[in-house]
Amino acid sequence: MRFERLLFAPLLFLAAGASLAQAPDRTRVPAPGPAPELRLPEIQKRALSNGLQVWIVEQHEVPVVQVSLVVRAGGNADPASKPGLASMTAAMLDEGAGQRSALEIADAIDFLGASLSTSGGFDASAVRLWVPVSRLADALPVMSDVVIQPTFPPDELERLRKERLTAMLQARDDPAQVASLSFPKLVFGPHRYGTPLQGTPASVGAFTPDDLRGFYEGHYRPERSTLVVVGAVKPDEVLRLLEPAFGRWTAKGPPAASPALPEAPRAKARQVFIVDKPGAPQSQIVIGGVGVPRSTPDYFPLQVLNTLLGGSFTSRLNQNLREEHGYTYGARSAFDMRLAAGPFLARAGVQTEVTAAALTEFFKELNGVLEPIPPDELSRATNYVALGFPSEFETTGDIAARLEELIVYGLPEEYYSSYVERIQAVTAEDVRRVAQRYITPNRFTVVVVGDRKAIEAPVRALKLGPVTVMSAEEALK
Repeated sequence: MRFERLLFAPLLFLAAGASLAQAPDRTRVPAPGPAPELRLPEIQKRALSNGLQVWIVEQHEVPVVQVSLVVRAGGNADPASKPGLASMTAAMLDEGAGQRSALEIADAIDFLGASLSTSGGFDASAVRLWVPVSRLADALPVMSDVVIQPTFPPDELERLRKERLTAMLQARDDPAQVASLSFPKLVFGPHRYGTPLQGTPASVGAFTPDDLRGFYEGHYRPERSTLVVVGAVKPDEVLRLLEPAFGRWTAKGPPAASPALPEAPRAKARQVFIVDKPGAPQSQIVIGGVGVPRSTPDYFPLQVLNTLLGGSFTSRLNQNLREEHGYTYGARSAFDMRLAAGPFLARAGVQTEVTAAALTEFFKELNGVLEPIPPDELSRATNYVALGFPSEFETTGDIAARLEELIVYGLPEEYYSSYVERIQAVTAEDVRRVAQRYITPNRFTVVVVGDRKAIEAPVRALKLGPVTVMSAEEALK
């Protein structure tokens, strides 16, 4: 499953974090000029006999269709004693369903020239099918079994458990992974976002098929789900295929409670953590703190702010640390916006001998963005976002992902139609206002994973704040 391969990727851009669809990394700023007109097809909303909502968008240019079942439950709904349960439940959906084993599901999908994947993020879980439209009628029964009749076979759970525990063990040897996993723990503490989405060795080691089944029955329910269909289909025709596949889905037992996550408290002073990796040739630097939820009214100014700070190749952080000083192959920043406030972070892997110098440049840019933004730089940032935005609707999968975002975060249907206009309306004062509110260098957490013997003294000499030194085992415990 694609999501499983991404579980231990660096924290900078989480797949199911801020939003269900992340913007691609475009390394060149589009030339100034009017943004391409974004003509979004109509969303046609229907419902099946069991009340399951269906969103349909017709795209007839290519004879394919994307069908996504979005469940509004993810890691946010994990029981406090079982972090990672939502993630493991999603991972197990296609490991046995109905009368088919995991291998038989894979063979059936491959025979149809289709692809089927499952994923679980903090805010939602999903099952996604891509298929030639001529094979849709044959593929939907396989997908519906995965959604409606997962069997959670014990032997497949053991296999995934071993894979996940092995990945956790291997992560301890990778400084970038150590930084990605220790940063949220140090920023969020006991909050759910302080524990990895995929769980801990203790929780993963204890999961049972009954745990997965209980989470599934409490959260995977028609009233908490939406089907998104994008492709070369007609609404009435596709509904006739969806009804026998998904109209039979009924919830089992009472629904599980889904209380909203509280926002994590923000640090009151800057702290520095050195995580020792003896002999590491590089230092992994992550700087940041608690950011904002996806519902923030400052979303559009923050997109522009982050673009000019560290969200593009020509951003201030990358131009400084990579192009000017040659400290790193790339420096980035991101607001990971979720239903509750996720992290803001800036990060880079730098040569060990320039760790302290790189930290100085990081804070130079983090403080510098609090000052007024020059008009030409503002124009470049807004052009970058506005001119690149239409490219995020090129495929059926792109459009489906954006519709999923509307569903999970409760955004209005016309949201994307006005997106470019709202980006272009961002002013320098807007950017300065949100920077001063959300970029707080004096209260950020600084995590540096590297060779303590080489970096501790020069980092302490910067006097950024109290310094705590720990091993990788302590950081990830």
